[in-house]
Amino acid sequence: MTLSNKLFYFFVKWFFYISLKVYNRISIRWLSPLPRRNYIVIANHCSNLDPVVLGAIFPGRLRFLAKSELFEPFIFGSMVRALGAIPVQKQDSQSAGAALRTFLKLLEEGENVLLFPEGARSLDGKLQPLEGGAALIAVKSGASVVPAFVAGTFEAMPPGAKFVKPLHLSVIVGETIETSDYASLGREGRDKLLKKLEEELASLEPKARALL
Repeated sequence: MTLSNKLFYFFVKWFFYISLKVYNRISIRWLSPLPRRNYIVIANHCSNLDPVVLGAIFPGRLRFLAKSELFEPFIFGSMVRALGAIPVQKQDSQSAGAALRTFLKLLEEGENVLLFPEGARSLDGKLQPLEGGAALIAVKSGASVVPAFVAGTFEAMPPGAKFVKPLHLSVIVGETIETSDYASLGREGRDKLLKKLEEELASLEPKARALL
């Protein structure tokens, strides 16, 4: 990033962070230190607010794919882009292969990435079954995985809502999962890692809701 982009990123990050603290009284709990090198954050997804919350609370920039609707209006879209969003025209407009290449390139360049392995927003606020893309990206890149669960965003900004309600939010960030042991097992390793990711997110859900 250029100096001006870095300054805008930090302005946006702190603007969202302070807004979440004041407007939504967000609670954040970290269960372990973050990895020293770049990593993948996996999280549940039930609201357009989720990437903003996670982008604001993590110490480094998270890169993530986002539907074009998240970039409207222009000022908010510019802020979300600065936070790390990469726009796509539709949820399915970028093939799985293209998305895989995009994330692997970002990780190779030393960026941290944010993945929502459910594949789409939950329509009832509950954790949905995970798709295999996140596990595949993790084993191919060798990057560590940091699980996180966001609670309260479905109630504060459900699908279709245009404004955020002043409701309490919470995030719990789980222990880092190292992927090196899974990579050597091929397809079996990806399946085992996917199961581990599902178990970790499921275990974080009640802890995050208890913080509300």
